[in-house]
Amino acid sequence: MPDVGFRGMSEVGGGESSGGWLPPAEWAPPAPLQPPPPPLAYPAPPPPLAYPPPPPQLAYPPPPPPPFLAPWSQAAGPPGPTGPPPIPAVQMQPTTRKVLVWETTFVMLVFLWPVVMSAVLALAQHFNGASSDTRFPVLLNHDPVGNLVFGILAYLPVAAAVPLALHLLARTGQTPRSIGLVRPTLRWDVWPALGLIGASWGTEIVLLLVLNPLFTSHSSLVSTTGVGHVPAYYVIYGIAISATTAVAEEVMVSGYLLVRLEQLGWRPQRALLLSLALRTSYHVYYGLGFILTVPFGYFVTRSFQKNRRLTRPIVAHFLFDATLFTIAVLVK
Repeated sequence: MPDVGFRGMSEVGGGESSGGWLPPAEWAPPAPLQPPPPPLAYPAPPPPLAYPPPPPQLAYPPPPPPPFLAPWSQAAGPPGPTGPPPIPAVQMQPTTRKVLVWETTFVMLVFLWPVVMSAVLALAQHFNGASSDTRFPVLLNHDPVGNLVFGILAYLPVAAAVPLALHLLARTGQTPRSIGLVRPTLRWDVWPALGLIGASWGTEIVLLLVLNPLFTSHSSLVSTTGVGHVPAYYVIYGIAISATTAVAEEVMVSGYLLVRLEQLGWRPQRALLLSLALRTSYHVYYGLGFILTVPFGYFVTRSFQKNRRLTRPIVAHFLFDATLFTIAVLVK
């Protein structure tokens, strides 16, 4: 058999390396190529933020602004080595009996100390013979108009404690209207004031008749300083001084003191005695003549205690003093 056939078999069957014949394998077409898997889907990156970001939109109304605080109740910031210390907040102290006692004491000292010292000084000058011959102060030489104007201004501090007393009363609920400090009327103030003046003058005349022997035998113990020779227009001075005195005395001794003593539980009779004692304390420059000031103080004090109308004793006090000043200036 020729070599061609054998060699062909071996090549078809697997070739020389197989060492023998292998049957032909069954042919199949190659598998089709698979498409590549789709790329994984990622969320799109957020758009870049604008700088600065816009403020969020509120769906509700903004909160109300904080309440106003007084400058002394706001902190000035954290304390630092160079900054100011924080301002302490205001703390209201409760109104207790002890607080009212100290308040009343201090207020009456502020009112009474200057006027009592002035009265004591005037009395000492009288006993020493150094007192002035006239009740009107001589502040400027040879200038009666200037003396009138500056004399009125110099006397106004007598009523300096009145706004303080009214403010302290209002803080505890006693407004000026509640204590009868209202616009005066003819029916409720002027006519009753004239009655108080009449009762006072009548009582003083009786006292003067009873005490006249004492005053006569001890005339040096009575200070009777006159007004001197002054122009008739000094009636203006007398009216201004009378108004200042009436407001100061009645507001402080009646309107403030009696109300506070009532709140502290004092009986009316006891409060009346203290009020009269304080009234006469700054009239000691009259010497023994201060006794004649007691009836008027009694009637106006009882009027306020009974009627709770402060305008009435103020009107009575003003008319009482203004009448005496006018008579002293015009009748020479």
